[in-house]
Amino acid sequence: MIPVVTDDGATLHVRAYGPADAEPIVLCHGWSCRIEIWNPQINALAGRYRVIAYDQRGHGRSTLGKRTPSADVLGDDLATVLDASLRSRKKAVLVGHSMGGITLMAWASRHPDQVRRFASSLLLANTASGQLAQELNILSLGSLVPRIQSTVGKYVVGAPVAIPRGIVTRRAFHYVGLAPQADKEAVDFCHRIVLSCKARARGQWGWALATLDLTEAVEAMAVPTVVLTGEQDRLTPSVHSLRLAEALDRTGMLDKLVVLPGVGHMGNIEAVDAFNDEIVRLRSRRRRPRRLGAAG
Repeated sequence: MIPVVTDDGATLHVRAYGPADAEPIVLCHGWSCRIEIWNPQINALAGRYRVIAYDQRGHGRSTLGKRTPSADVLGDDLATVLDASLRSRKKAVLVGHSMGGITLMAWASRHPDQVRRFASSLLLANTASGQLAQELNILSLGSLVPRIQSTVGKYVVGAPVAIPRGIVTRRAFHYVGLAPQADKEAVDFCHRIVLSCKARARGQWGWALATLDLTEAVEAMAVPTVVLTGEQDRLTPSVHSLRLAEALDRTGMLDKLVVLPGVGHMGNIEAVDAFNDEIVRLRSRRRRPRRLGAAG
């Protein structure tokens, strides 16, 4: 474990796997998750890479601290983690899923010096730069005006209440989080992790995510970036990833847009091999980013 304490006293649980002198990969998990959500990536990659993962503030074994949850806090926490964990001159591939992708965007915007110093490339998976509440695809809200839809969405993700256990909750989680054809083992694994998140942290972070706007942060992502989405993602529908890809294409930093067919929000669990292949490809890449029209 790598000891990390933020300026406001939050303790961040950081783990490193694999050879200390290997090329680094940093994993930032999503809302209501924890380090273990990266097990398929850690198990596959730690044999030849230095894989660093941490529990986001208020999640897993990390404490919530005194600062009010926000995108700025996510970015600053990542900066603290990188300062503590990347001691070699080797640059890392940084991977962010969902809220973890938001973390990367906020970090790039607030710490551009670290982008140049620590990052070789980025992978934004199942994420968005804003308008999360307006574009949730989990309720039949299509007939509602945007303001009402946004309000409903904020209260759906920001309610600080415990998630009851049971088959109904599990079915609802499957509907929201994974594609209909996701296997039982994947659904159960993700469901257990989300149930472990404390209600207060989940609610505070949910509210913060529902109201964020990181549209301008894309300009600060000055390294080759993969944008990855699931074709059947309900939490961050593909429209978000297409928007990010177009913005990155304009800056010349889009490496590739990846749309995983038959996959929901949990791309790193539902399509492990395809997800890991993109990380390995980024880790070994030497070419300049391609324009959007040429992305596969």
